[in-house]
Amino acid sequence: MNRTRTALAAAFVLALLAIPASAAAWKNVSLIDQGCSVKAKANPDSHTRDCALQCSKTGYGIYTPEGKYLKLDAAGSEKALAALKASSKKDHLRADVTGEVKDDVLTVATLELLP
Repeated sequence: MNRTRTALAAAFVLALLAIPASAAAWKNVSLIDQGCSVKAKANPDSHTRDCALQCSKTGYGIYTPEGKYLKLDAAGSEKALAALKASSKKDHLRADVTGEVKDDVLTVATLELLP
């Protein structure tokens, strides 16, 4: 029994060490295309889905709760585009996002557009 507990504790510690230090999660953040990120900063919820789809070639990013814009990596931008295409929302584009930040670029693990 003690060996099992020790093995489980060791596995847990190793799993924690495998998590990148800069991994993070953001809930209910604004999803904005990079082309409109500056002009939409004052009121990101007014940015429309139609505009976000038209500007898809610029890529996407999020505004953190602190007001910082983080660009999504290429794969994250593809996830954002797919979510926007599947959505019928007109504006107030909010998402839950997880990933790792390096040099103000967010490597997206998960992205879910909120209803």
